[in-house]
Amino acid sequence: MYYSNGNYEAFARPKKPEGVDGKHAYIIGTGLAALSAACYLVRDAQMPGKNIHIIEKDDVPGGACDGAQIPGLGYVMRGGREMDNHFEVMWDLFRSIPSIEDPDVSVLDEYYWLNKEDPNYSLCRATKDQGKDAGTKGRFGLSDKAAQEIMKLFFTPDEELYDKPITDFFDDEVLDSNFWMYWRTMFAFENWHSALEMKLYIKRYIHHIGGLPDFSALRFTRYNQYESMILPMVRYLESHGVEFRYGTKVENVEFAIGGGDGPKRERTGVGQDTILKIQATSGVFKRNPYGSATKKIAVRLDLDHEGDKSSIDLTENDYVFITNGGCVENSTMGSQHAPAPWNPDLKPGGGWDMWRRIAAQDPSFGHPDTFCSDPQATKWMSATVTTLDGEIPPYIQRICKRDPFSGRVVTGGIVTVTDSSWLMSWTLNRQQQFRDQSKDQLCVWVYGLFPDKPGDYVKKPMTECTGEEICAEWLYHMGVPTERIEALAAKHANTVPVMMPYITAFFMPRAAGDRPDVVPDGAVNFAFLGQFAETPRDTIFTTEYSMRTGMEAVYTLLDVDRGVPEVWGSVYDVRNLLNATVKLRDGAPVTDMKLNFVERAVLGKVLKKLDGTDIATLLREYHVI
Repeated sequence: MYYSNGNYEAFARPKKPEGVDGKHAYIIGTGLAALSAACYLVRDAQMPGKNIHIIEKDDVPGGACDGAQIPGLGYVMRGGREMDNHFEVMWDLFRSIPSIEDPDVSVLDEYYWLNKEDPNYSLCRATKDQGKDAGTKGRFGLSDKAAQEIMKLFFTPDEELYDKPITDFFDDEVLDSNFWMYWRTMFAFENWHSALEMKLYIKRYIHHIGGLPDFSALRFTRYNQYESMILPMVRYLESHGVEFRYGTKVENVEFAIGGGDGPKRERTGVGQDTILKIQATSGVFKRNPYGSATKKIAVRLDLDHEGDKSSIDLTENDYVFITNGGCVENSTMGSQHAPAPWNPDLKPGGGWDMWRRIAAQDPSFGHPDTFCSDPQATKWMSATVTTLDGEIPPYIQRICKRDPFSGRVVTGGIVTVTDSSWLMSWTLNRQQQFRDQSKDQLCVWVYGLFPDKPGDYVKKPMTECTGEEICAEWLYHMGVPTERIEALAAKHANTVPVMMPYITAFFMPRAAGDRPDVVPDGAVNFAFLGQFAETPRDTIFTTEYSMRTGMEAVYTLLDVDRGVPEVWGSVYDVRNLLNATVKLRDGAPVTDMKLNFVERAVLGKVLKKLDGTDIATLLREYHVI
C-alpha cells in the first residue's frame, strides 16, 4: 500500500489481485469504515460479493452515521457530519456509488451539484442574551500571545504531545477567545482532550482556517447521514451479493501469534512520486512502537446471535476487518417525557469489550482503556427536536435569517449559545432532513458539551432532563417569551434526548501505540478499521478518517496495485500557511505585532533584504506584510 496524489492514479483501475475469487472477507460492524472496506473489496479488489460477509450487532447498519424515525419516539439523529472538499478517499469511493434518489448519478455528483448550487455559510454563528447575535463579527479575537501559543503547538513534535492535554499548551489567552469557542463547539473538543489531536486538526485543516467563523469551509449532504451516505453504500453492496448478518455480536477474535515472521509489506510503490517516496521511507510515518514482525493470524470469530453462540474458523484465505471501539457505544435514548439513561457499563459483543479481548493477545493491538476508562470525560448529550407546526419556526428564522422550509441551507452549521451553562449548540441542515418527513415539520439537532451543569431556564443538568425540558432550554436561549416556552415545548415539538458516554473517547490524551495500526506489522489476514485505528496525518471524528482506514486495509491486505490518495497536503503549501497566519490574526499583518526594539529592528532588516524578490511579493499578496 502506498500513497499517491493528482489524477494519474485517481482515475486508474487496478488489475484484479491474483487468487481473489477463492478468498473470503468477514467485516465486523457496519459503520462508515466497515462499509467502505466492503465497497473497496467489491470495486478495486474485485472480490465476489457472495464472498463478503458483514456482521452487525444491531438490527440496522450505519454505526454512528444514523438517522431514523423510531416508532414511539420520533425522529432521532445522534450527530451530524461536516464534510470538506479535500476528503480525498471519500470522494474517490462516492464517485462509484449510485445515488438513492437517481441511480443514474453518483453520490458524488449529487453532492457536488447540491453544494455548488446551494453553498454553505452561516449568517449567525453564535448568540447570547436569549437569541441576540453574539457579535463575534467573524473575528477570532486572539492576542499576539494567544497566536504564539497556537503556533508553538503547531511546531511541537508529536512525541512531546503524547498523553498531554490541551491545557498544557493553551492558557486563558486562547481558551477565552472566539477562536476556542468556534473550535471547541465545531469539533467537540474539551479543554482536557489530546494536545496531539489538537495539533493534527490545525495542520489538517490549515486551508480552512479563514472559513471557520462562518462555516463557508464546510459542505453537507442533502438528507441525514444515514439516507445520504449509509443507505446508498448498503444498496450498492447488496446489488453485488454481499451478505449482511444483523443482530449478531462478535465477542472475540482469536489470534495465533508466533511461528516465524509474518508478511513484510513494502510501503512504497512504483506509482509514487519522489516526495511521497521520501516520506514513506524516511520514518516520518512512524509504526506502532509495540509492533513486531512476528506472524499474527486471525483464526476464529466467536459469535452470539440472540443468545445462540457459534464460531467461525478462519484460514489465511479469510480476511477479517475489525471495527474496534466505538464512539456511540452504550448510547441511550430518552423521550419527550423521559431522560436518556446513563449506561456506561461495557458488555460482551460491544466494540470496546471485543477490543479489550483482542488487545490482551498482543501489545500491538492497542490500549482500549486509554479511551474508554473514563466515560465522565468522554460524554456529552444531543437531542433531536422535531417542530410539529408553524409555531416555533419563526423564532428559528429570526436567528438564522433564512426560511427554514426552503429546502436550502438553513443555519449553515451550528449556532452556539455562548452564555449557555450547557454550552449548547444547535443546527438545522437542509430540510426536510428525512425523505419521509412531513413538509410542515423541521428537525433540529441540539447538543451540550457540559451536560452535568444546571440549565439557565430549566435549572437541571441536561443529563436529568426529558426531551420536553431540553426543548424548553433551547427555546429560552432562542429568545422565545418565557410565558410561551412551556406550551411550545410540550405541544408544538417532540424532542428525543440521547446520552453518549463515549462520544469523544478518541480525543482522550494518547501516545503512540494506543491505537493499533490499520494493518499491524506481521499481520497475515486482518486489519483494524475506524476511529480507533492508526493512520498517519489524518484526523479522527471525520467521515474521511473512517473511510481512509477501510481503503488502506483492503489495499494492504489484498495488495491492490493503486495508490491511496494522501491526506491533502495543505500543510505543506506556503500559500495556506501564510493565509492562515493572517486570518488567525483577524487580517492584521505580522508587521503589526507588538515587538520590542530589537525584534522590530531585526524584522526591518529582513524585510529590506527581501524587498524586490518574489518572496516579498508573496508576503504582500497574502497581506502578511
